[in-house]
Amino acid sequence: MMNRYYSVKSSRRGFLLSAGAILAGLALGGMTGSLRAAETVPQKIGIIGSGRIGGTLGGLWLKAGHEVMFSSLDLEYDKALAARLGAGAHAGTPSEAAAFGEVLLISVPYAALPQLGRDLGDSIKGKVVLDTCNPIPARDGEMANEARATGTGVMSARLLPGARLVRAFNSVGYAKLQSEAHRTGERVAIPLVGDDAQALSTAQRLVQEAGFDAVVVGPLARAGELDPGTPAFGKALTAVELRRALTAAP
Repeated sequence: MMNRYYSVKSSRRGFLLSAGAILAGLALGGMTGSLRAAETVPQKIGIIGSGRIGGTLGGLWLKAGHEVMFSSLDLEYDKALAARLGAGAHAGTPSEAAAFGEVLLISVPYAALPQLGRDLGDSIKGKVVLDTCNPIPARDGEMANEARATGTGVMSARLLPGARLVRAFNSVGYAKLQSEAHRTGERVAIPLVGDDAQALSTAQRLVQEAGFDAVVVGPLARAGELDPGTPAFGKALTAVELRRALTAAP
């Protein structure tokens, strides 16, 4: 049953980026998406977990010209959200959203990822998956400690086998995503980590189209530098500020 994905939540809505250049950025330990996307190439984006993060980003991508399917435990909520957001917005089950999306955003409690990976199976293989999920021991139990010890990005890739995984949008809260999108001056930076150059390029573009700057921090092994409790977590930083925070990380 799809409900198992969200049974660990205390509140369903509370928790709910050229290949050569990307590789050069990985080698240097970071790269910023300083160029704004001149023209959006419409894509189908499936959102699994349409709470505060998923709902906010889905709305921003709709405005950028993409087609979005929202999914969660509550299909009626998703239908109402899609109706409110208008043209290009759809609602479905998590399996329908996974099949619909050329790119997927997963924004659920971390403890839901093992079952999600098993149940969605072939639907996520080969697709770019943006993972916003943070392991929080008080909510997710012992597996969160294991994920933090192993490395959040490494563990997420294991739990979602076959996905072209990019950790994204996990370190900036939904309120800042709402209020700071497309702001004038220096934009808020969204750090990205991933091992797949093309997936990172896709993620970078989607970050820019949502109204932020994309900063490629490095491979999935560096995802722990953006976990809860680190200097870069929970702050709406510019690219310069983000790099400074990452330098300060122990």
